[in-house]
Amino acid sequence: MSIFSKIISGEIPSYKIAEDEKFYAFLDIFPLVKGHTLVVPKTEVNNMFDLSEDYLQSLLVFAKPIAKAIERSFECNRCGMAVIGLEVPHAHLHLVPISSADDLNFTRGKLKLSDDELKDAQTKISDQLNRI
Repeated sequence: MSIFSKIISGEIPSYKIAEDEKFYAFLDIFPLVKGHTLVVPKTEVNNMFDLSEDYLQSLLVFAKPIAKAIERSFECNRCGMAVIGLEVPHAHLHLVPISSADDLNFTRGKLKLSDDELKDAQTKISDQLNRI
C-alpha cells in the first residue's frame, strides 16, 4: 500500500482540499511553493497513463476547479500542472501556483512550511473552491 493510499484511507493525516468517489486532493507537505496540491486517484496505480481514458478525463475535470481555486488563493500567473511520478509509486498530478516555468522545477529545494502555514493554504484554497 502506497503512502498516498494510506493518506486516502485516513491512516496518515493530510491537509485535504477535495474528495470524490474517484479522487483525493491534498496539500503537498514539502511544496515547491505555498499552495502546491496533489491530486491522486483512489485507484492505486503506479503510472498515470495506465489509468483508463475515462479515469484520465475525470482526473482533469476533478482538478479544474481546484486549479482555479489555487489561482484565486495565491499571487501567481496561473496554476501549473505536472506529472512526474518518480517520488511515490502511485499516480498523482501536481497543481502548483506559478509565475514562471522555473516554479515547476522539481530539482530545487522544497519548502518546509509550519502546520499553521499549511492550514492557512488549505483554508484559502477550500474557501475559494466553495465559491466556484
